[in-house]
Amino acid sequence: MTVPPSPATRPVAGLRTVLVQWGRIGCIGFGGPPAHIALLRKLCVDDRKWLSPREFEDAIAACNLLPGPASTQLAIFCAWRVRGRVGALVGGAAFILPGLFVILALAALFLQGDPPAAVKAAGAGAGAAVAAVAVQAGSSLMPAGWRRAREHGSPARWIVFLLLGAAAAATVGPWLVLLLIACGVAEVVAQRVARPPAKLPALPVLAGAGLGGGVLLSIAWVAIKVGALSYGGGFVIIPLMQADAVDRYHWMTSAQFLNAVALGQITPGPVVQTVAVVGYAGAGLVGGVLASVVAFSPSFALILLGADRFDRLRADPRVRAFLDGAGPAAIGAILGSAIPLARALGEPWQLAVLAGAAILALGFRRGPVLTLLTAAAAGILIVLAGGPLPQ
Repeated sequence: MTVPPSPATRPVAGLRTVLVQWGRIGCIGFGGPPAHIALLRKLCVDDRKWLSPREFEDAIAACNLLPGPASTQLAIFCAWRVRGRVGALVGGAAFILPGLFVILALAALFLQGDPPAAVKAAGAGAGAAVAAVAVQAGSSLMPAGWRRAREHGSPARWIVFLLLGAAAAATVGPWLVLLLIACGVAEVVAQRVARPPAKLPALPVLAGAGLGGGVLLSIAWVAIKVGALSYGGGFVIIPLMQADAVDRYHWMTSAQFLNAVALGQITPGPVVQTVAVVGYAGAGLVGGVLASVVAFSPSFALILLGADRFDRLRADPRVRAFLDGAGPAAIGAILGSAIPLARALGEPWQLAVLAGAAILALGFRRGPVLTLLTAAAAGILIVLAGGPLPQ
């Protein structure tokens, strides 16, 4: 990937244009990373020709090598590309904030002391479908990962890492982070291009530490893990968030956590916004805003400090080898997250909704937004017909 030393040497957009266009994508970007990538490509490559097709594809590849939400990093990178560091800050904020406003408003509705029965029913229905959406998200990543393993790595190791990630997500959620790191290190060693472990990307190693010292520090700790470890998509950190928010800190019930994941899928912008609902449950509006700011800080830092070095990042064999191991483990974790999500369902009718959602998402290949909205409508109808609400 060839990136010029300064975006100023290329055609640039005004800050107002960046604010409006990236804000527009933040408002209409329903459907997660595929929708975000398509909208950014149409704007930056097809309509405005700020980037060439090759530059855009290389940017996608480089962002996928980084820890954190890849489509958010791509949005920040594209804004950096057309307007420099200030543009990256403005564009990234414009992309993130619309979804943050919406999800915090919905969090207040769903997490208040006694929300209306229709709201509870919609949340119970949508929450029942989340496990199916997780399987869909993981399975959509498998073909490309398998092709890379066959072309550049070891298919056998790829399968082992995938299975380990799935097992860890299903059984030891809080320690999933260490498993991802271990798989990356194992692949580095296996490819015989390793340096001492200190040479590997250092940010994930923070996951072994703890913060403590109050609710806001705990929220910040959960959020930094989310922002630094969502390799392959937001679902990879669902088991970790569930273990912290439900089991460790008791900020939410299992049903409320399912609602949070569903809200992260049906609102525009990055799906990692789920962490804002977790923060809201822990400390209200301040906690929600803090969680979002902390979770997205690594993405801004990585682009602002390293965007002009993306070509070297992609060429570094240690980084590639690490991701060759951590990548399939992350996909496995996304698939494995469906197990604790399904176990959290409290009523038999929710299992029926889950089965219907699986047919819709996996059989008919409908998107997550349609699947979750359909499940929410089913929840309302079932409760209106006399079905019990989960406690």
